[in-house]
Amino acid sequence: MSSRPAGNPAFVFIFITVLVDSIGFGIILPVLPQLIMHLTHVSVDRAATYGGWLGFVYALMQFFCAPVLGNLSDRFGRRPVILFALFALGIDYLIMGWAPAIGWLFVGRAVAGMAGASFTPAYAYVADISPPEKRAQNFGLMGAAFGGGFVLGPAIGGLLGSLGPRAPFYTAGIIALLNGGFGLLTLPESLPLSARRAFDWRRANPLGTLRQMRKYPAVEWLLGALFLWQLGHQVLPSTWSFYTIYKFHWSAAQVGGSLAFVGAVMAIAQGALTRVLIPALGGERRAAAFGMGAAVFAYLGYALVAQGWAMYAVSLSTCIFALTYPSMNALASQRIPANAQGELQGAIACLYSLSAIVGPPLMTQVFSYFSSAHAVVHFPGAAFAAAALLTAGCGALFARAMRLAPPQSPAVHSQLTPGD
Repeated sequence: MSSRPAGNPAFVFIFITVLVDSIGFGIILPVLPQLIMHLTHVSVDRAATYGGWLGFVYALMQFFCAPVLGNLSDRFGRRPVILFALFALGIDYLIMGWAPAIGWLFVGRAVAGMAGASFTPAYAYVADISPPEKRAQNFGLMGAAFGGGFVLGPAIGGLLGSLGPRAPFYTAGIIALLNGGFGLLTLPESLPLSARRAFDWRRANPLGTLRQMRKYPAVEWLLGALFLWQLGHQVLPSTWSFYTIYKFHWSAAQVGGSLAFVGAVMAIAQGALTRVLIPALGGERRAAAFGMGAAVFAYLGYALVAQGWAMYAVSLSTCIFALTYPSMNALASQRIPANAQGELQGAIACLYSLSAIVGPPLMTQVFSYFSSAHAVVHFPGAAFAAAALLTAGCGALFARAMRLAPPQSPAVHSQLTPGD
């Protein structure tokens, strides 16, 4: 494993790749409700249900394809898998921009789910070039790329929305294709031939990938905690646009601006503060716990605020909120041998996809019901309250994982072999 610093050109490209993927996803969020309403001629609360099922299709395909991409990257290297995913994603966004009916959006989201798992080999690439003690910080930078994409993506999407709800899709496609072309010319391979392993379909399917993680009991519990964390987190991309349009009557530009602000806070936290806050809080274990507490506060705040400006105030808690995912990812990565890092990231992506299969329909249905005239209690923020409960469950599983496996030193991790 190379210990090259995070500032090397390969890391920069991977950072840009994750950034571009996030821009492509975030750029469509402000206009997706408009496009759904345009294609289906329904109100915003009913459009949220379509949005949830679009997220379901995307996540279902990613659930099956993410472990395949992770295992393929362990066999053939990270570079070809990352580049293939980028080109496929670019073409898919162009198809979605052209979509003449709602059915084409579902087709587009299915293809995007297959190609959108490029973060699996991307995170494995980061694990390849990072020493164990630096992985939390470098995973934090990857989180900053996601946050940066949510700064640029929604802001661009909100502005382009003035040209029509399709313009952001075309823009996202062009950006992804340009990034793929750049990587074709500049991205080196990170996984040497000596560290590769044979591809095995028994390990490349979701159940097979997760079954491999049973070798590491603490990792099993960490993966369970990550699943509940991501399931709660699904409330933000799936419900935010519909919730703010319904409750505060925001325009596409206002939705885009608010998402950009949340992304900016997350990017600053994970890109600049992660390296400072994680050591200051006593390491990944305590940083993850503090992040979970901040997330519960944030979700309840979003659920209860009465004015639109308060959404911005509550989102400042993301500075701590953002520490959780990279910290838990690093804790799991430190307990996995080098030639299974792609498989671990495939398992994490698999669970993320599973959360995204369940999350968008769940959160949008909760929002739709509690926003409707026939709800027993009118409470549009109910989906955010549900996310707070899921985060509390995440904390319980995380505590169990930490009791099973106290923190290991980098030296112990370096002695792990594929048979450990």
